[in-house]
Amino acid sequence: MILTREFPTASYEDLAQKMRAFTDARDENTPDELWIVEHTPVYTLGQAGKPEHILNPKNIPVIQTDRGGQVTYHGPGQLVIYLLIDIRRKKMGVRNLVSAIENSIIDLLKKYNITAQAKSDAPGVYIKDDKICSIGLRIRKGCSYHGLAFNINMDLNPFLGINPCGYAGLKMVQLKDFGVEKTPFEIAPELISCLEKELNYV
Repeated sequence: MILTREFPTASYEDLAQKMRAFTDARDENTPDELWIVEHTPVYTLGQAGKPEHILNPKNIPVIQTDRGGQVTYHGPGQLVIYLLIDIRRKKMGVRNLVSAIENSIIDLLKKYNITAQAKSDAPGVYIKDDKICSIGLRIRKGCSYHGLAFNINMDLNPFLGINPCGYAGLKMVQLKDFGVEKTPFEIAPELISCLEKELNYV
């Protein structure tokens, strides 16, 4: 069983604090949850993040966070789903979880006749060499938090202020570029269905 919660237009810092508190308070009987979010504009720097990958933040705040990975951007028009999952209880490793997230995005894109793939050396989902979805997780007490950021219908210009995920020149794309005119919260139920299937909740 997995529960879903929606947090429209939420502050990143507020949700990060809530995720940590949820993870610290949960026990072996706590149901897993998916949190569906659209964030106000923010750059987040993961545990491996190097400040030199922030090129020109302008007036967008930069927040150090405890997820894995480098720097990325969150903002309106991007679907963020946080996966609060007891992976120890599910007997799955971190790599299995990352692959399940990637496969869910790939399956969803396939429904729109968009061919996408994962890369073994750089987590996330790519259309040719361009990135449409970023993944960053933290595992604590055998449980995951943080999750995925899927570009749907947003202003991509803030990505030009950073080296996305630590890669200079990496081009970020979004679902709208491929003729799909939907909002993050319209896409969310479709992606949740793919995640539930891939993570064996259905």
